[in-house]
Amino acid sequence: MTTIDDLNLSKDTAQAERANRAKTFNYAVGMFGTSIPINLLKTYAAAYYVDKMGVPTNQWGLVLIFYTIIDMIDNPIYGYLSDRTRSKWGRRRPWLVIGTPLLVLGLIAFFATPGFLAGNSLLAWAALFYVFTGTVDSLINANYGALFPELFPDDASRAKANAMRQAFQLVAMIISIALTPVVAGKIGFGMTALVYGLIGGAVIMYMSLTSQEHLERLEEPKPVLWSSLKNLVSNPKFWIAGFTNAFYSGAMSLVMAGMPFYAKYTLGISDLQTTIMFATVLLVAIGAVAMWAYFVRRFDLMKVWRAAMLTLAVAYVPMFFASSFVPALLAAILVGFGFAGVITTMDLVQARIMDEDYERNKVHREGIISNALGFMNRLSELFKGVGFMLLFNLFAFESGDNPGPQPGMAAKFLLTIFPMALMIIALIFSVFLRFSPRKGENVSSERQESEVS
Repeated sequence: MTTIDDLNLSKDTAQAERANRAKTFNYAVGMFGTSIPINLLKTYAAAYYVDKMGVPTNQWGLVLIFYTIIDMIDNPIYGYLSDRTRSKWGRRRPWLVIGTPLLVLGLIAFFATPGFLAGNSLLAWAALFYVFTGTVDSLINANYGALFPELFPDDASRAKANAMRQAFQLVAMIISIALTPVVAGKIGFGMTALVYGLIGGAVIMYMSLTSQEHLERLEEPKPVLWSSLKNLVSNPKFWIAGFTNAFYSGAMSLVMAGMPFYAKYTLGISDLQTTIMFATVLLVAIGAVAMWAYFVRRFDLMKVWRAAMLTLAVAYVPMFFASSFVPALLAAILVGFGFAGVITTMDLVQARIMDEDYERNKVHREGIISNALGFMNRLSELFKGVGFMLLFNLFAFESGDNPGPQPGMAAKFLLTIFPMALMIIALIFSVFLRFSPRKGENVSSERQESEVS
């Protein structure tokens, strides 16, 4: 017989489930907003300024290296300020609300290049707004990333939330990467940046205003900068995870930035076919996220993480040998599958590092750690800068006006050879990162995983 208490319990359970679903959606959709502006910037900045505007590859490489240096300075500062913020709106929300309109304005300015600029003035404009937009993106993503382990404290809820937000990210990438060649071909990059910026900004604001922090943490002690940095730099797991992420991010950044060059100079395909290739990678990744999330629930997280990186490294081989649209499209399927695996697992690994830091030091400083790991991620710009400088020095590829004698091979190098080398290095680093089993995990699968001290 069903009692009134049973009915009330069932009602309370249903309400709790709805609340959890709403919390997961409200947070996860933020990845859609953060991904649209930055993917447009990182993927098409070189295609716009190098191939269309005539900025030499060696100069563009220097811009990327300069940006990496700026990011090295600003990331710890952003994380420190976020962790020490105390307001009635929480620690992260004020920074998200302040940063969002700045991100939109920076993106629009970068692609709305005044027609009278040329030479050094054109380069200065590109450098200024690339660095400005990138550093504001660092501010936003540090605070967004710091919310993840706070809102979702266990692996089960994290796996679910992360699968949803990665799906949102991939949908955003379809819009901001795959559709851009067609959209920008119709309305221009300036108007495309305006539309994408407004869409992304609106979604970030929605996430910021609906994701509720644990306000009781405002009563906790504020982290001290130097002791936080000391603990962080003395933690080998931070460095191993950071460099793994840096080399992986460098590989994927080169793929995204190199695809327009690969499509034009290696394959000789149209804007529509380029869109189809990008879309194939991303649609396959959307479908594969659920599969990789199942693997995370079924098997050891670290082993799944490494398997995903190995898959992505192998995927570059058929991309290198493809010389026409159909073989390249088939190779793109494997790239999408491996890419899905890495994005499904990487954030879970980083959340473990944040958990261990709190367990050892009893201070919540997810902002500092998130920003520090975010900076390691942004070392990808350094690798990308080196990649473009190598195009200039190895293949005499200067710009769209002067692509050199081997533009097809130069594009292959940018899209396949250099990224595969980076992925192999990332995989080697990942082997040295191990965690002790957590309560409720399959101990037998991790017993041989000794903790890095």
